[in-house]
Amino acid sequence: MPQTADSSNRSDPSSERSTFASIRRLHPYVRTALPRLAGGLVASLGASLMALAIPAVLRWVTDGPLTEGVREHDWSGLAWSVVLIAVLGVGEAGLILLRRTLVMFPGTRVEAGMRMALFTHLQDLPIAFHDRWPGGQLLSRIMGDLGLLRRWLVFGILQLVVSVVTIIVGVALLVATGGWLGIIFLCGSIPVTILAFRFSSRYRKISRLSQDQSGDLATTVEESVHGIRVLKAFGRGPDALDQFTDQAEGLRETEIRKATTDAGLTTALRTIPEVTQAVALVVGAYLVAQGDMTLGALVAFFATAQVINGPVVDLGMTLSMTLNARTAVDRYFEVMETENPLTDPATPADLPAVTPGVAGQAGGHVVFRDVTFRYDDAVRPVLDHVDLELPPGTTTALVGLTGSGKSTLAMLPPRLFDVTDGVVEVDGVDVRDLTRAQVRERVAVAFEDPTLFSASVRENVLLGVPDTLSAAEREALLTQALEVAQAQFVAELPEGVDTRIGEEGLSLSGGQRQRLALARAIAARPRVLVLDDPLSALDVTTEEAVTARLRDVLDATTTLVIAHRPSTVALADRVAVLQGGRVTAVGTHHDLLASDPHYRYIISSLEDDYVANDPHCPAPGSSDQHTSDQSQEALS
Repeated sequence: MPQTADSSNRSDPSSERSTFASIRRLHPYVRTALPRLAGGLVASLGASLMALAIPAVLRWVTDGPLTEGVREHDWSGLAWSVVLIAVLGVGEAGLILLRRTLVMFPGTRVEAGMRMALFTHLQDLPIAFHDRWPGGQLLSRIMGDLGLLRRWLVFGILQLVVSVVTIIVGVALLVATGGWLGIIFLCGSIPVTILAFRFSSRYRKISRLSQDQSGDLATTVEESVHGIRVLKAFGRGPDALDQFTDQAEGLRETEIRKATTDAGLTTALRTIPEVTQAVALVVGAYLVAQGDMTLGALVAFFATAQVINGPVVDLGMTLSMTLNARTAVDRYFEVMETENPLTDPATPADLPAVTPGVAGQAGGHVVFRDVTFRYDDAVRPVLDHVDLELPPGTTTALVGLTGSGKSTLAMLPPRLFDVTDGVVEVDGVDVRDLTRAQVRERVAVAFEDPTLFSASVRENVLLGVPDTLSAAEREALLTQALEVAQAQFVAELPEGVDTRIGEEGLSLSGGQRQRLALARAIAARPRVLVLDDPLSALDVTTEEAVTARLRDVLDATTTLVIAHRPSTVALADRVAVLQGGRVTAVGTHHDLLASDPHYRYIISSLEDDYVANDPHCPAPGSSDQHTSDQSQEALS
């Protein structure tokens, strides 16, 4: 059943960084969009200032044309004031439209650029990173967090700046024109400021927890969908549902806490200004009655206060959006700032030219020299001072008991991992002195558990073929690779090689997936082919046919096979025995059977497992028992 980490126990590595410091890291991504974003900000400020100018017009109208003009039957001043207010209103609307036009397109470009940068970085990060990080957490960052950042860039940050500027300018106008009323309003802003700071501290923690829990929930969905066959086969669907329900309930409770915290601030931001205005109304009425304030000044005061009230109320929403954006930035850069230890050298070495058919220039010579490898969190090394040579054009079977380090060793030639100590050479060059692209042009890998993509058979098989080849050359490689991998079943698919296979190829059988994965490695025409038991789902006859064709087509290719079946061992030119992280013996199958007790034990174990677990192996006493007997004779 899928398992995910508990987000409530995670530490926030960015907790000591200020919100401004977190947001500032976006600069490289928004730099090209800054002119239009700045234009949108200017347009927003212009709209806000126009809104603040309307109360001044109302004051003039109230104290002038609305009283004196009506008394003297002069309506011209009132008409001009109406026109002026209409012009200000239309100008405010036009500037708001301009703001939206300016910021919308650069916002989407910033989002797309950041998404491409994150995906590119994920492709570059080593396997060890992906082993640690759940897919749902990465998916929530590349989709949900970046969508939230786009909305904040095109609306939140502008609204926050405009709200703050509007409040500051508006309060200054209230104090300058309203006297004591302005001071009363200013006093009301003190608790608002205190509440806003307290809100920021609480809301940021809840926001981080919410977004992490969303990632965990996405991971559970992803794992459950990928493992749906297992869940159904073992009847564990209800258990998966219980786990999902617990996580969904935890996220719901966190969202309620977040909404409650937000609602508390919004309530305060609505209540405090209203109470302040009520007090100001009583004091203002008294001042007008005493002749210390004109009626127009009182009208302008409350009109200005109403203009300010909108940004004050919106402050809660923009603050929460900003804190959500800060959390999204932190989560984004947690991945982006993860360094890749598998880097390309500043000055890559050159691989020697490969000339097939010329002695000494066939390529594919692999040497493991005093190789030690330890995983980051491991106390003891998996590989300990391994020495092994793979001569060009030979097939070497690597055998060992479970946990001896076979699969780890297979990851070193293509630089999926780097050695902790020692050297791995391909054609006389340390693979760390080459770019990863150079290494993987010569070294291809086919894994026991094949990964296929939701694309056509053609696209999956030609994945490692250079785009520089012509269509005819690519088609020839496709045909040959499918034939070598014994993938004749492709012709029976609805659209042949253009048939789209389901996600991860799960619409195909295990053997069909393995054969397509092997065809993909063959089509790349590597000088070194690493096979991590890629034929485990095939019967012995098919495996032998595949191996024979591999010898014909890739006769100059050096092959390292991780062997888990006795039939695979028998088909290799030579065998290397891995025991306790060390290569303890190298030789032909027959020589090792005669000289190495541990090898005999391994072969006996492989044969026992094969007979017990392989559905293609006949049971003792069956009419096909002679097939197994022939296999035993070949091994001995």
